[in-house]
Amino acid sequence: QVQLVESGGGLVQAGDSLRLSCAGFGGYVNTYTMGWFRQTPGKEREFVGGITWNGGRTSVADAVKGRFTVSKDNTKSEVYLQMNSLKPEDTAVYYCALSWRLAVTIPIMANEYEYWGQGTQVTVSS
Repeated sequence: QVQLVESGGGLVQAGDSLRLSCAGFGGYVNTYTMGWFRQTPGKEREFVGGITWNGGRTSVADAVKGRFTVSKDNTKSEVYLQMNSLKPEDTAVYYCALSWRLAVTIPIMANEYEYWGQGTQVTVSS
């Protein structure tokens, strides 16, 4: 089975940086697309960024372009979300997810990902 565990969330001030990590277990995270999503109460889960199995392609949402970066280390079965210049509107629960669907582009819809971590809270004060 696939198990994903996020870490690195916390309370920071606007303009600060934070790096989230997603550790994968089960032997699959190194061979499938990984994504980062975020969600606030009453809203749909929102795509933040993703990365292909070999790290050859990354994608981030327009809302975080230029500030957030997705990377991974297959030797450690870990995926990262580097968040710079954080804004109060970035406040959310952040999730990592795995998609085992075959696609030419990184999926951006939550229902295109099959496995999810439990989430980590990021709060940015103004």
